[in-house]
Amino acid sequence: MLGDRTVHRLEGGAVMAEWGPMRLVISSFVGKIPQREMNLRAAETAFDCLEEVARLDQRLRKPWPEIARQPTEPLGGKMLESVRLVGDTFLTPMAAVAGTIADGVADFLFSRGMTKVIVNNGGDIAVRLMAPNWVRVGLRESVDRQEFLHAVSLRIPFGKAGAAFGIATSGLGGRSFTCGIASAATIIGKTASLADAAATAVANASFVESPGVIRKSAETIDPQTDIPGTMVTVNVKGLDQRTRVKAVSQSLELAERLMEKGIILGAFVAVDGESGMTRFFSENLVSRERSREPWKSENM
Repeated sequence: MLGDRTVHRLEGGAVMAEWGPMRLVISSFVGKIPQREMNLRAAETAFDCLEEVARLDQRLRKPWPEIARQPTEPLGGKMLESVRLVGDTFLTPMAAVAGTIADGVADFLFSRGMTKVIVNNGGDIAVRLMAPNWVRVGLRESVDRQEFLHAVSLRIPFGKAGAAFGIATSGLGGRSFTCGIASAATIIGKTASLADAAATAVANASFVESPGVIRKSAETIDPQTDIPGTMVTVNVKGLDQRTRVKAVSQSLELAERLMEKGIILGAFVAVDGESGMTRFFSENLVSRERSREPWKSENM
């Protein structure tokens, strides 16, 4: 049972839709004017999206190569396609679920004339923009900290009328299990669905054997997990610099391969204070100052 559906009105015209595991913040604008009523309509779309995914749950809780038939439902099909494109054969379509729902809500709003849309589904974020809008994204070096390490700007490419982006972060201490030792692996792509799946894979790629890395079988922590039998990281301590550098390098190598295939735009990876980023991030940095202050309205 998912419990009661609730919708909260937030400052600046935003709304929060909560139902079961979903906590989704919706913001949309026409020009600079917040669109509260459209956000309320989009909250109902969010509930519809989660309901559709819940009906597919058992069919999607297995590694994607084991799924013989393409789901006819749009969201299920998108989730499966995203993990297929990322290519990690251990991923189930559930690795893309939060980003896919965020995309569904963002597309609902954008198709109805909104010129700036930000949908944040627990850190998996879908952005839709019409010129001249832009957004600024805060980056954390650990998924369980509030402090921002960097910020990057996302702008519409020259000559284009609009753009879509997806941002997702995976790592130790996040909402989902990870097989790696990254404290944060943030991906930016053209959709939140792809970014969500890619963030999981890139974070997983950071695993390095070390006495300080403690792992357990996923089902011993959560009997209902979609990855039973998989060893997941539960704690990391005392990593030397060589191990941290190797972990970051492994994750960025996978990210570069995904970039070459056009699946993602870029990646930022941090492992216990050691960090690295791809060219897309370094070229779009707008701040290197640490801060606990929230960014302006452009921040997600």
